[in-house]
This record gives sequence, structure tokens and C-alpha cells, in this order.
Amino acid sequence: MPKAPAKKSSGPSVTRNLSAEDVRKLLHVIKNSKSIEIKVSVPMKSHFGVGKAFGFDPVEAEPRQVYFFDTADQTLNRAGLIVRARRRQGGGGDTVIKLRPVDPAMIDAELRRSEDFKIEVDAMPGGTFICSASYKGAATGQEVRDVAEGRKPIRSLFSKEQLAFYQAHAPRNINLDRLLIQGPILLLRIKHKAKAYPRGITVELWAWPDGKHILEISTKSVPAEAFQAAVEFRQYLEDHGIDLSAPQETKTRTAMDKFRAGPQAHRRHAKPRTAARQRA
Repeated sequence: MPKAPAKKSSGPSVTRNLSAEDVRKLLHVIKNSKSIEIKVSVPMKSHFGVGKAFGFDPVEAEPRQVYFFDTADQTLNRAGLIVRARRRQGGGGDTVIKLRPVDPAMIDAELRRSEDFKIEVDAMPGGTFICSASYKGAATGQEVRDVAEGRKPIRSLFSKEQLAFYQAHAPRNINLDRLLIQGPILLLRIKHKAKAYPRGITVELWAWPDGKHILEISTKSVPAEAFQAAVEFRQYLEDHGIDLSAPQETKTRTAMDKFRAGPQAHRRHAKPRTAARQRA
């Protein structure tokens, strides 16, 4: 997690965890990004204490289903490309095509002006950070379900701008509609506003059929407040007993590891009965 030296904070600072070159890169990506998301994965033994410590009710969590799309040998993931869709409670959904890592200064200026395009830095304890570029899109929950169940082709979920972004960065000869549909993963999500912390907090629990869970706590800030946000978030988590020295797990990497583990984790690509019109 990026942080400036602070007297009140225990544990290692980022300046001791990162080399001078890494600090230079971190400052560069922060300066050229739209937002910073600071993430912490919580050890399993601490899961049940999080709700009580933070003062929110887990029953209020919004359920979602997450699907990833890739080849059997994860060609897209190895190229740094993530293709994902989600269903939300109430019939909503969303899609994203994400590229990482990226140098934000190299992104086309016109692309950066799009409201659906976002450059964000993800930071975790231990000085780990990565900059990603994401093209987001809207979808209904039924549209996501239709693709997951083979009634419509994968590309029907994505806008023409998202598809252009995919074509610009995907390895050659990877047909989007021939990708495997990987999932779903159950996700429970809560947005929380704590009295003792100035920014919003998001808690996500990702659960796999084999019992594997990842509980992640995150907050966002504008780039100009990144280091202050990191120090304050770290202090808030430590004050509530969160172990920041525990090994960190990322949701996407864990999902991809599980999909790669065996054929039972892969759902075959859709074979639509009728051609679906591409959404603009």
C-alpha cells in the first residue's frame, strides 16, 4: 500500500518496501491516473469480525455473479487483458474490458476523455501496485445470463467502443465469441460510510464452489490525495484489528488460477441459436 512515512502508523512504509525506481514509477502512474483504489484482502480467520468491527450489517450485502471470458490456456490473461461481465441484484449488470499494466501517459488523449474509460491504480500492502485501463459498459442481468447460458454470443454484451479496445490489445486470431465462459463466481458487496473514516469503504466477499473465499476491503481517492488516503486507511484498518502483514490475494488472479486448475472450472463457449445484434 503506498504510504508516506507517518509517526502514528506501525509496520513498514512504502519507501522501505519499494526501490527508488519503483517509487518513481508509482508517482508517475498516480500523476497520470483518474483514481487510486487501495485494497486489502483479509485473512480467513478475521472474516467474521470485520462486520462487527466496522459497524455494518452483512445481510445488507448486494449479491452479484461474476463471469470471465478467456481461452482454455488463458491467452488473454497472459497478455494482460481481462474480459468480464457481472449480474447484479435487481436485474442490472455491467461489463468491462481491462488492460494491465499500462503506462497512463501513453494512452490516447481522446480515449481518456470518454466517461466510460478509466485509468486507475490499484495498491495493496507491501508496496504492490498496478495501473490498469478499463473500458466499462452497461448490460442487463438477463443479457449476461443469455450469454452465460449460450443463447447469445459474447460480443453482444459489449459496445462497439469496447470491442475496438479489445481488438487493439488482444492477441491476434483470438475470436471473442469463441472464448470460454468462466464462472459464475458469487460476489457479495457492501458499500459503507464509517463515522471515523472520511472516505467510503467497499467490502467484497468472493466465494467459489469449493469453499474458497476472499474478503477484500477497499477505498478510493483522487490522485492528489493518494498518500494521505493510504496513511489514513492503514491507520483505520489497524485500529480495527485488520492484519496488514498477512499474505495478500487478488480476486482476479485467484479466479484465473482456479479456472486454469481443471476443465471442471470452464464452461464451454456460447453457441447462439440466432445471431445477436451488436449493441452500439
